Amino acid sequence: MISSKNKKIVVAMSGGVDSSLAVALLKKAGYSVIGITFRMWPKEECGSSAGRACCSLEAITRARVVAEELKIPYYVLDFSPEFKQVIDYFCSEYLKGRTPNPCVVCNEKIKFGLLLEKARALGAGSVATGHYAKAGFDKKRGRFILKEGKDKTKDQTYFLSRLTQRQIERAVFPLGDLTKLKVRALAKKMKLKTFNTVSSQDICFAQGTDYGEYIKKNTGVDVKPGDIVDKEGKVIGRHKGILYYTIGQRRGLGIAHTEPLYVTGIDPAKNRIIAGPRKDVLKKALVAEKINWVAIKGIGKPLKALARIRYNHKKAGCVVTKIGRDSVRVEFSQPQSAPTPGQAVVFYDKDVVLGSGWIK
Repeated sequence: MISSKNKKIVVAMSGGVDSSLAVALLKKAGYSVIGITFRMWPKEECGSSAGRACCSLEAITRARVVAEELKIPYYVLDFSPEFKQVIDYFCSEYLKGRTPNPCVVCNEKIKFGLLLEKARALGAGSVATGHYAKAGFDKKRGRFILKEGKDKTKDQTYFLSRLTQRQIERAVFPLGDLTKLKVRALAKKMKLKTFNTVSSQDICFAQGTDYGEYIKKNTGVDVKPGDIVDKEGKVIGRHKGILYYTIGQRRGLGIAHTEPLYVTGIDPAKNRIIAGPRKDVLKKALVAEKINWVAIKGIGKPLKALARIRYNHKKAGCVVTKIGRDSVRVEFSQPQSAPTPGQAVVFYDKDVVLGSGWIK
């Protein structure tokens, strides 16, 4: 399953079916597996009410049961001080009128950053997760690469696109060649008690909570209502606070108009929301910064690629042009709906991740 001579491996266990099966498959393949669940936010926010969250009491209990059944060492590590950086980033981005993607940051900084350090301390050569993706070394490119998993509906390369070469080298994804349906079937066959657990769809630390309310609670910021204006600056309504809106949003504007209106811009300096018809959220180009190249070392001349501007967004043909030391301009062959500042844009060559950046 991995080429490393070091057969000891750490698996990040969330208490769900995916990470549970990852443990079972690695153990079956002859690896010395250590299971780790990390508590990523303060204890008072990690209670039973967050039963589907990845480090709730229920999730930890499920992971521990699976570890005992499979007879592997299991630890719960407190990563909450480090994870606070992810929460602070999440809140800060919304306050700036941007839409953050904490799962991308968590994978880079926590799951394949901090956890990899802990794995080394335990004598393990690699870290495995239940992500639907593939990792390997491409001899032609001379690079470690990420590829989409077999189940395209569950592919998670978007969330892994900020990983470095060193992180990918030590990353293992046992579910890369499986579909979700097959994962559940195998887990049931192997009598894993987590075979029918429900997958979470929300950001783990804000599950079941309005994001705006979560940010208010965690920052103490005084959220003020303001004007909703059209692109000419004419006041057409009122908003309840910029934290509650994101580019492309249609619902919740509360404006009677001859056609549906969408959020087309957020102006935190003037505390206002810009709204307009659908055509105003269609964009032919975007600028991205803080580029992380994966399958290639970088670009000189313009690069033809496919790009995904949000998770589950259909890939679109584009040309990527370098415009700065770590920034690019992305020109799409067809206008894209609501490229959103703060979200990741991920570049692909078919199913191979070329790299990613943050939409500016």
